[in-house]
Amino acid sequence: MHGLNNAGNAKAAGKVLHWRRGSGKGSRPPWIADIERGDDEGFFGPESASWAVNGSLTTFVGGIRALLIQLLHPGALAGVYDHSRFRSDPLGRLNRTIAWLALTTFGSREAATDAAAHVRRIHQPVHGTYATATNEERSYSANDSDLSLWVHAAFTTAFLGAFTALRGNPPGGRDGYVSEWAVAGRLMGVDDPPRDYAELIAVMRSFDHDLTFDERAADVAHFLRRPPLPLPYRLIYPVLFGAAVATLPVGYRALLGLKRPKWPAITLTRVTLALAAVAVGPRSPSERAARDRISRSPGQSV
Repeated sequence: MHGLNNAGNAKAAGKVLHWRRGSGKGSRPPWIADIERGDDEGFFGPESASWAVNGSLTTFVGGIRALLIQLLHPGALAGVYDHSRFRSDPLGRLNRTIAWLALTTFGSREAATDAAAHVRRIHQPVHGTYATATNEERSYSANDSDLSLWVHAAFTTAFLGAFTALRGNPPGGRDGYVSEWAVAGRLMGVDDPPRDYAELIAVMRSFDHDLTFDERAADVAHFLRRPPLPLPYRLIYPVLFGAAVATLPVGYRALLGLKRPKWPAITLTRVTLALAAVAVGPRSPSERAARDRISRSPGQSV
């Protein structure tokens, strides 16, 4: 399908699995060395909402939710559709997103800042035009503050929503996560990211008039429903996708033309992730590397 690179997908799949597992220096994700460097706690810390949410296995559901929500904005969709290799290298793209997420969440302040700068450099040539919901042509750039605000708010909504649905409130509650993760938004060029849950909801609603579901959005949504994954991931992905759809806000689900699964998607996903946690351990290699770095810092212990 569309020239898929199965060997590349399998290699990337291994890196995604190692994000949780890790089994020695030879199999570590490449960003672990960057997380180990530095002598500060980073922008967050072991007791933060960001560590709890972004270090949880619920991020697999959150990631699917984020992509489904983000594709409803035709500007964000144009950047993905026209400038990314989401068809030929879906897991590679996921792996790069995980690297940014891990470095921002668990890295030192310098590592997090560098990770954001790296992504913004990649986005620099991503620009073009798209048709709005009212069929007007509009220019865009991936680093536009307004478009970055949508991507940041959708990401925050998606990851926080997955965590609260599957695990409950993080430390500091919803407000705590939104307030902390605003740091990531500012690093990515968002001028005024939401600072509490009420502001987040208001920001998301402010984009309602921009959202649409056209042929290209339907194409990407179909791809997300059945991506070309290696066999082990194909077995579990429908469960995670079902949970993502079940936990979507009703308005977004309707716009996407998706129906809440008739089977108990949230309960089954909780069981699946609980079993996965037993298999891979309670902490990701990224969190372990961050804890090691902090423990080496003067006067710090974790």
